[in-house]
Amino acid sequence: MARCEICNKSISYGNKLSIARSHISRRTSRTFKPNLRRVKALINGQPKTIHVCAKCLRSGKVVRA
Repeated sequence: MARCEICNKSISYGNKLSIARSHISRRTSRTFKPNLRRVKALINGQPKTIHVCAKCLRSGKVVRA
């Protein structure tokens, strides 16, 4: 399953809305997937390849190798 190994962000579910004549008429389900990247990071001093979301990379939660 697609999951960030730092913040555990994973797939979330919601509705896709079809708007017609100023009313929301139809709802179908959709998935929101996290923006995951494969990154070589230092974990316990050792370089390891992990899956990390782009938000964790931007905020500096990951030390890259």
